[in-house]
Amino acid sequence: MSTDVLLAVSLFALACAVVVGGAGLLTLRLLSRTSLVLQLMVIALATVVSVVGGMAAVASQMYVSRHDLTVFYSVACVAGLVSLAMAAVLGRQLARDSRTLRSAAASIGRGERVASTDRHSNNEFTALAGELAATGERLAESRARENQIEESRRELIAWISHDLRTPLAGIRAMAEALEDGMVEDPQRYYTQMRGQVDRLTGMVDDLFELSKIHSGTLRLTLQPVSLYDLISDTVAGLWPIAQTKSLDLRFAGETGLTILADPRELSRVVGNLVMNAIQHSPAGSPIVVSVTSSAGAGSGSSAGAGAGSGAGSGFAAAEHAVISVTDAAGGIPEQDLGRVFEAGWRASGPRTPSVDPLGSGGAGLGLAIVQGIVRAHHGEVRVLNVAGGCRFEVLLPQHPVAAG
Repeated sequence: MSTDVLLAVSLFALACAVVVGGAGLLTLRLLSRTSLVLQLMVIALATVVSVVGGMAAVASQMYVSRHDLTVFYSVACVAGLVSLAMAAVLGRQLARDSRTLRSAAASIGRGERVASTDRHSNNEFTALAGELAATGERLAESRARENQIEESRRELIAWISHDLRTPLAGIRAMAEALEDGMVEDPQRYYTQMRGQVDRLTGMVDDLFELSKIHSGTLRLTLQPVSLYDLISDTVAGLWPIAQTKSLDLRFAGETGLTILADPRELSRVVGNLVMNAIQHSPAGSPIVVSVTSSAGAGSGSSAGAGAGSGAGSGFAAAEHAVISVTDAAGGIPEQDLGRVFEAGWRASGPRTPSVDPLGSGGAGLGLAIVQGIVRAHHGEVRVLNVAGGCRFEVLLPQHPVAAG
């Protein structure tokens, strides 16, 4: 076949393909809202018609004999029927996969879990189904966390409302008694009212501190801090309170550790932990506050026994200081260990006193504040049960400070 003839045949075939292809695209546009099966059959039919039309155009120019053209038409007819059947089968498979994926997406929207399956017509749909299943798992976990946070928020509001109402009611009753002149010793009432106001002020301060932690606006003023001096001052300030219950509050451990921290916030951490131990410890029991220096304690055996802030992996090999507060208050139920640092949560069981001897009426914010401050220092706080009680541990990165 000469070059001119080959060029002419190619031009005829191209012209027919363009015409049939344009008609096929127009048909697909008109059928855009119909079944995928029908659209695939249109594509298969357009392919066969394009080939047959090209051959018919070539035959009209006497490039192909009538006998050969008849044979070609017969073969093209059989091939076209097979192509349409294959397109229909493929379209049904794709439509089935589409329905399955649509159902999976709807299940995710309803909050249901999606089971991953490998029964799809191609790798793309299989990968998409896997992603939908993984997305469903992540959304389910997010919903669980959201429900837990919402439950904690409701508990916090309930406890705060209760704890605010009690001192306010006392202040109101004493104020009415003073107004009516029914009080023989007004000075005693004034002292009690001031105590209730101090209690309310402490609760408001805790709420404000927690709001700064949650909003990310807590700002630390870092400076070299001697842990022995800081803890000694805190223990000395709380010792009179411990004595009202005959508690043996004492310091143990190393005395020469210095870290880079915010002394005011770190003092609040130690004070909250010690007050928590004082409130829950039975009379005459010991409370030991200790400081140690260690490497890799975040991966130690005690880490697996308690619940913490979830940041322990960063301490695998780093030098850090460990501040621990150990009490003999009967421990915390295992099912509650993971919730002790939630805002508004209060322990149930052996650590819940029937009457708060200190009259502090904490709103369940102390440990949440501890966790927030420790995290702001890039540290970790955790709790674990020990014989007769529990131990809270604060792990802080140790920043050596040069002498002088």
